[in-house]
Amino acid sequence: MHRVAAIQMTSTDKVETNLQTAGYLIAQAVAEGAELIILPENFALMGVPLRYFVDICEPFGSGLIQDFLSAQARHHTVWLVGGTIPLATDDPKKVRSACLVFDNLGQCVARYDKIHLFDVTVSTDEYYHESAIIEAGQSVTVIDTPIGRLGLAICYDLRFPELFRCMLDQGVELIACPAAFTATTGKVHWDVLIRARAIENLCYVIASNQVGQHSDGRETYGDSIIVDPWGVILNRLPSGIGVVCSDLVPEKLLDLRGRFPVQTHRKIFCQ
Repeated sequence: MHRVAAIQMTSTDKVETNLQTAGYLIAQAVAEGAELIILPENFALMGVPLRYFVDICEPFGSGLIQDFLSAQARHHTVWLVGGTIPLATDDPKKVRSACLVFDNLGQCVARYDKIHLFDVTVSTDEYYHESAIIEAGQSVTVIDTPIGRLGLAICYDLRFPELFRCMLDQGVELIACPAAFTATTGKVHWDVLIRARAIENLCYVIASNQVGQHSDGRETYGDSIIVDPWGVILNRLPSGIGVVCSDLVPEKLLDLRGRFPVQTHRKIFCQ
């Protein structure tokens, strides 16, 4: 049995303030026994126009935010999924929205760059265009951890089940999904999508969301949630800043996959 935690934040337009809040919540998760901790999308900066991500972006491997994540993982001897941070690209006007994983020694052991970018019109007065600033990733990321095979997804990725099938082909057992899911769509789609991805792939999903009103008026949904391979909600944090924890039982996953071998039953016919 292994204990995991999802952190829920209302990140602001001040990086230093957000890092302080994240550090406090990581310590709280550690106090509750978490071995693996997931931060939300854009945990270090939120509530600003996307172009500001270019101003704070870091080269992969060094920088204030990456140093913070490494130090936290090393200090608490936990595995830490660092939400997302903006990393530099060859194009000086664009960044990658990158999810980095640090092991209990503070080493960065994995990187996933957000593949599906949120270019949508939610309503006449709520619209998003991430691709104006963010360069899409192209690779699926699944890694070995002491808890099991960990896959990484980010927010809008939840709407694309084929990404998670690719993870399943790589032996995924648990998925970390940092998010900044909007309040408007979260009310109708958030837990449905998370539970669907867990059920389809018979894996655990730990989804860490932003919550509340941000500096630019954007409102995120919250409800950070941990779901088991049967689609059962193990724990959730509906609102407010905080930590949600649960125990994962690898034997349960293996039992379900043995009784419901959906991976071997797949039949796909494409014209």
